Amino acid sequence: MNLEQLLRSIPFYHTTDHMENLTVNHIVMDSRKVEPGDVFICISGYTVDGHDFVPQAEANGAVAIIAEKSVNTELPTIVVPDTHRALSMLAVRFYDNPTDKLALIGVTGTNGKTTVTYLLETIFQLAKQRTGVIGTIHTKIGDETYPVVNTTPDALFLQQTFHKMVQQNVDKAIMEVSSHALVQGRVHGCNYDIAVFTNLSQDHLDFHKDMDDYLRAKSLLFAQMGNNYNHTKHKYAIINQDEAASEFLKQSTAQQVLTYGIHRASQVMAQDIELGAAGTHFHLITPVGNIRIESKLMGMFNVYNMLAASATAIASNIPLDTIQQAFKQIEGINGRFEPVNAGQSFAVIVDYAHTPDSLENVLQTVKEFAKNRVFVVVGCGGDRDRTKRPLMAEIAVKYADKPIFTSDNPRTEDPLAILEDMTSGLDQDTAFEVIADRKVAIQEAIKQATEGDVIIIAGKGHETYQQIGHTKYDFDDREVARQAILSKEHA
Repeated sequence: MNLEQLLRSIPFYHTTDHMENLTVNHIVMDSRKVEPGDVFICISGYTVDGHDFVPQAEANGAVAIIAEKSVNTELPTIVVPDTHRALSMLAVRFYDNPTDKLALIGVTGTNGKTTVTYLLETIFQLAKQRTGVIGTIHTKIGDETYPVVNTTPDALFLQQTFHKMVQQNVDKAIMEVSSHALVQGRVHGCNYDIAVFTNLSQDHLDFHKDMDDYLRAKSLLFAQMGNNYNHTKHKYAIINQDEAASEFLKQSTAQQVLTYGIHRASQVMAQDIELGAAGTHFHLITPVGNIRIESKLMGMFNVYNMLAASATAIASNIPLDTIQQAFKQIEGINGRFEPVNAGQSFAVIVDYAHTPDSLENVLQTVKEFAKNRVFVVVGCGGDRDRTKRPLMAEIAVKYADKPIFTSDNPRTEDPLAILEDMTSGLDQDTAFEVIADRKVAIQEAIKQATEGDVIIIAGKGHETYQQIGHTKYDFDDREVARQAILSKEHA
């Protein structure tokens, strides 16, 4: 693309040189990835400033620099007030507005985002629609998967990915949208057709100043759907009516609202709910008819996830029997209430629960079917919201017979200091163990377990690493548990 044409997406800027006939091959924000013909955009991050890497970008063949201030280079430099905002605008133009060419669904909330996106992927695929997914576990286009770093990637990666989806004839793009991404403008330029709200509970208060600020961040997804109405392509806000935040979110959007819930009157509801160790049954009540749902997914929290997916599918004109079939065939979701079976006489379940609300949901579900003792192995991440640490511990001792507190991803914090934050407020008579080494903690829970017990290993779910300091080490709760079970069985 011609650089002058690309810059038409930015209304005001200052340039240090003429730019006639400059062709841009790619927009790049990592100087190490710059190739001849690329434009390098300087992004200021938490730990590094892209402006410091202009010489490297120039040496690698950049044809122009986009920056927020003057930089030492002979290359044409475009100076803008905010390179983060400019990045979104440039990426959308460079990749030719890809989200105008497919149906885009954004899912936000504290818990349930990954499960809802997975449920929707299954529903749309059963409806013979080609899907793309961007989420916590991976990015997926059709059957091809790619790794991700953040729940919601940066604006450049997003537009590149949506462009690939358009090229591969994706019908529905489904993505998790984090509060960080909304505040930082990573999803600017994304034209959402449907926005889904799951729930709101305490998390990320290391980033947001309080829960009101956290909710405001979530509401941006709904506010940014726009004020106009296209009668050939309706937009919908799918909102959990049982959540206290629901009224605020309804007021945040000009688009059509479709509510779901269990306790408060909603347009999409679950009635006659039956929860058990083998799964969940309920009647799905909707504006387009009613149907009986049978699913192997367990727990009330998964009823809400299925309601969110159902409401989204209904807004997308998917028949109820397709929704029914999808829920019936799903065996489970990676790292979400995922059983680890290696022939043992007790249950081991790995779950991503890393907030007070999600841990309580998981443990309440386990208590409903556990025949014997409930173990929980849980910790809290370092360099993250410290205020939730004692809450996690209180929930663990409230519901579990055998709580074991351990490391999660301590990052740059002292693991023992994190564990002290968790346990210092517990009653001295409360029975629990503290084992800082996560592998040893999992092994100890499995060593103590007997027939009919249930062990929940919480906090990391699908993750295949443990971050200690600035280093990520191979660590998969499921594999550690499996090896511990096999060692116990052969002891």
